[in-house]
Amino acid sequence: MPPADPTAHTGTAVPATADVDAGAGCNARFCAGSQAGSSAGVDADLGADAGAGGLGEDTMDLRLPDELFALAADESSDNHGARRPDQDTAQPSASIATTREASVRSVPSLVPAEDDLLDRVADWGPTDTRVGVFQLVPVRVERDLPLIGRWMNDPAAAAFWGLSGPQTVTEDHVLTQLAGDGRSVPCIGVLDGTPMSYWEIYRADLDPLARRYPARPHDTGIHLLVGAVADRGRGLGGLLLRAAADLVLVRRPSCARVIAEPDIRNTASIAAFLTAGFRFSAEVDLPDKRAALMVRDRALRHLL
Repeated sequence: MPPADPTAHTGTAVPATADVDAGAGCNARFCAGSQAGSSAGVDADLGADAGAGGLGEDTMDLRLPDELFALAADESSDNHGARRPDQDTAQPSASIATTREASVRSVPSLVPAEDDLLDRVADWGPTDTRVGVFQLVPVRVERDLPLIGRWMNDPAAAAFWGLSGPQTVTEDHVLTQLAGDGRSVPCIGVLDGTPMSYWEIYRADLDPLARRYPARPHDTGIHLLVGAVADRGRGLGGLLLRAAADLVLVRRPSCARVIAEPDIRNTASIAAFLTAGFRFSAEVDLPDKRAALMVRDRALRHLL
C-alpha cells in the first residue's frame, strides 16, 4: 500500500515495463488556448462511417447530458472567469490569467464537493497491478508542479503536450483545471509510493470534444504522460492505462466508456491503448491534430 502521503517525491520512479513514449495517450490539447494532450473515443462501427461522413448507430445517443443543462447558465456568463460554451476545459479562466499568484493553495476549494463531476477521484484509492500498487492522486500545485514541469520539458513529452518552457507554462495549464468546475482532474500516478506519471481524468461528454463524436452521458477521457525515461518502452504505459481505465469503470458506475484520442502519429501511444484493452474506432480531425479515436467499453472489459 502507498505511504500516508503517496506523492512525496522520494526519488526516481521505480523502473518497470513501458511500451509508451512520454506522450502516451497525451497529445496537443483540443483547444485554441492550450497544447496539452486530449483524449476521446467513439462506439464500434464509427470508424467506417466517420471517414465517409456517415453516422453510426450511436447517433441515436447524441444528446446533451443532464449536467450540461445544469451548467449552461454559468457557461453563458463571463463572471468569475467562467467558460463560454465554445471554450475548452483547458482554457484559462479570467482569474487564473490575471492573478496566478493569488492563492495557489486555495484553488482546490473552488470546486464544491457536492458538484464533483467525476465521482471524487481523490477517493478512488489504490489498485494492485503486476508491477506494484498504483494510485491516482489529485495534483497539489505547491508539491507537484516542479516534477510535472520537469517531465513536460522532456523533448519526447514536449512533442505531444506542448507545455515545455518556463514552469509558468505548466502552472497555468494545471491551475486552469484546478480552478474549473471539476470536469477535469489532474493527477499524479504513484507506483509503489513513487510519483512516476502525470494523468488527466476528464468528462469527455462535457468537453467541446463531444461535438466531434456521438458522445454519451458520463463518457470519461484519459490523458497520460509517463514521466521518467526509465519507465518508457517496456510495457508500463499499457499496463497502467488498463489499471486507470478499470478504476474509472469501477468507481464511476454511470460511465459505460473510457475514451482516448492520441495523435495518429504517436504509434507508441496507440499501441499502449490497444494493449490496455482499448479498440481503435476511427480517425478524426481535431483543430490541432489528426487523432486516433480509441474506446474501452464496460461491456467488453473482461474480454479485451
